[in-house]
Amino acid sequence: QVQLAESGGGLVQPGDSLRLSCVASGRAFGGLSVGWFRQSPEKEREFVGAISYGGQSKYYGDWVVGRFAISRDNAKNTAYLQLNNLRPEDTAVYYCAARPLLQNYFSDYGDQRVYTYWGQGTQVIVSA
Repeated sequence: QVQLAESGGGLVQPGDSLRLSCVASGRAFGGLSVGWFRQSPEKEREFVGAISYGGQSKYYGDWVVGRFAISRDNAKNTAYLQLNNLRPEDTAVYYCAARPLLQNYFSDYGDQRVYTYWGQGTQVIVSA
């Protein structure tokens, strides 16, 4: 079993940056692929980005367009989501998810159904 805990959300102004963290416990983090998703009240949960077990491959939603960056530090059992140049439409609850997957390349990174473990989410509010 894996427990995921997100942190780093908050209230920021447009143009600001945030770094979200996802700390994993309960299983070797190095064997997990990690994804980030977000959900706002107006939308269904959508894919933000994913990273392979060793960090060799990173995938992003088409709409990300370089503003966000995903990374991980397996020594700290932590994945990160760097959010830059935030906009009001980025307001959402951000979730990290994980699944056991020792592959660098995979095509189903955006499918929520393939992720086994989920965190509780961290709220990001972007408002002037």
